Amino acid sequence: MGRWRRTAAIATAGAGMLAILLSGCTGPSPVAIDVPAQVDAPLPDVTVAEMRDAVTAAITATGATGAVVGVWAPWSGSWVSGVGTQSPGGAEVTPDLQFRAADITGAMTCDTLYGLAADGRLSLDDSVTDWVSNMPGYEAITLRQLCDGTSGLASYTQSLDFLTWTNPGRIWNARELMAYGISKPRLNDPGVQFASSPTNFLVAGLAVERVTGESLADVITERVIEPLGLDSTSMPPSAASVPGTAPLTGHWSQPNAEGVYDCAQPGEFTTMSASYGAAASGAVTDIRDLGRYAQALATDALLPDGSDRFANPVPVASDQPTWFTAAGGAYQAGSLIGQFGSTPGYIVGAFADPATGMSVAVALNNSAGNENTGAWLAWQLAAIASKAPAAQGQTMPEAGLPWTAEQMRENISANAICSPPAG
Repeated sequence: MGRWRRTAAIATAGAGMLAILLSGCTGPSPVAIDVPAQVDAPLPDVTVAEMRDAVTAAITATGATGAVVGVWAPWSGSWVSGVGTQSPGGAEVTPDLQFRAADITGAMTCDTLYGLAADGRLSLDDSVTDWVSNMPGYEAITLRQLCDGTSGLASYTQSLDFLTWTNPGRIWNARELMAYGISKPRLNDPGVQFASSPTNFLVAGLAVERVTGESLADVITERVIEPLGLDSTSMPPSAASVPGTAPLTGHWSQPNAEGVYDCAQPGEFTTMSASYGAAASGAVTDIRDLGRYAQALATDALLPDGSDRFANPVPVASDQPTWFTAAGGAYQAGSLIGQFGSTPGYIVGAFADPATGMSVAVALNNSAGNENTGAWLAWQLAAIASKAPAAQGQTMPEAGLPWTAEQMRENISANAICSPPAG
């Protein structure tokens, strides 16, 4: 259950590195992810117990009923599991369930943009107005700044989340969503500072479609999903649907007039149109695919050698630790690279260490809580897993992380919308 799902895996000679080769149905050649070979064993019981306790606490804090989690420590073992239930008193969560990938979709969109740049079909220093029409006055924003998060474009979701809650089946046009984002005051001048905004990914997706003449869904499938062999990942059509064929039940609790959440009966929110998330959060995946994608993202496996995608990270905010930066459609947290965020129904996070190969992926089934919980929980689990003892014949990595598991647990607790039951 804790093993990577892959079409083929071969151990390459030298340094004990693993090249994972996947055969897609069509499209580009399979991609090798150059990380240390994964020990085919479960993580030690004491490590799993500590991680399960962390996930259970995060479920409670976010008002969720369940979560799916995957942790891979190549030198020690892996843990892939469902925790909790699909709904209050419902069926147990299993690790094969699918969910909406939230902001990890944005990283995939940037994969395609950087890939097209590597192919010479665009320049990342091109103005967005070279490729996306109806954006007068935005000539100073470059395609690179969209993925770096430094464009200054505001979020479209802040205006529309309520409409999505009341009408989840509504099909949105990407340009309509863009209009809501660019109609708001800019967050900053282009290139000045980072500001998270799904509008960045939305506009990047429109540029990809203009360059290729294909839908973004087709381009992500051809350039990301198939080369990596992500069999349970897709960009769904616009019609309202649940995520995948075996969905993790989503919830989106709403506060009452006093701002209090009903933690005993979270509002179910599983079926919606993926068009609302679009290039920013429209993908569907499962935990094994998500963990594998995190490794590919962290190692820049989809781009040619010498890519500068993560070469010039920018601080996320002045009040955040210096080890927390952003670049290329992803975040860098210490030695980890990944993405996190929320989309109606789910909070998701996935990070990997390109040197050690450690990968952590989490999905909580209520989006009402602080979306940073997707990162905090992933980092908490990474801190626990980083101390897992080496299996026989393996060597435990020396590098540590600039935070402790307890610090991340405190972050989650301090931002909780629900508390553990009394007694």
